[in-house]
Amino acid sequence: MTALARMARSPRLRSPWLRLGALLAVLAAGAGSLLLWSPTELLERGIPTPLFLVVYALATVAFVPKPALNAAAGLFLGVALGIPVALAATTLGALLAFTLGRTLGRDAVRPLLRGRVLTTLDRHLTERGFRSVLLLRLIPGVPFQAANYGAAFSGVRTLPFTAATALGSLPATAAYVIAGATASEPGSPAFLISAAVIALLCVGSLYSLWHTSRRARAAAPVPSRADAA
Repeated sequence: MTALARMARSPRLRSPWLRLGALLAVLAAGAGSLLLWSPTELLERGIPTPLFLVVYALATVAFVPKPALNAAAGLFLGVALGIPVALAATTLGALLAFTLGRTLGRDAVRPLLRGRVLTTLDRHLTERGFRSVLLLRLIPGVPFQAANYGAAFSGVRTLPFTAATALGSLPATAAYVIAGATASEPGSPAFLISAAVIALLCVGSLYSLWHTSRRARAAAPVPSRADAA
């Protein structure tokens, strides 16, 4: 974290747009690195738990889907250890992305938050940081990285962001870890319960997308006859 702060204060990166470019380069490099290695395969081979946590956290920054990482945690570590390790890695990965976004991208992005929706979201994140981040983590369908960088570009403080991420990520993380740990026993109660929770999360995601699009259509201005003419 300190190295990022020093890099951001470097004379070469004083321009907000240069820092934003550096952020995009880091994210592109992280995503591109997936052509050279597979985090889920590495995790499933069996590595020490501290290294597992670090690989998981870095994989989230590289845009590896969290369900796959959580399932790998359940498969390799089991339920009792997999849930806390996956939750800690999720929080660490979110904090890393948050720090990257705030250090390198916030100054360039914040002046662009002028639309009504973006302004409202920024105000909620700034004034009610813990509650807003918690809702973003609990509402199905909100992309993990989008929430990280959305919070980073807002005024939410680091501690509320971290605490809300840990608490709000628990239900989905636990469901996928249990599913991964019990995948060899698809008829077991634990697997069936976790599968039901995952199904509910998927249904919730679809409903959330439908509800959001419906509200957007309702809020869209209706063109007048004069405009049509």
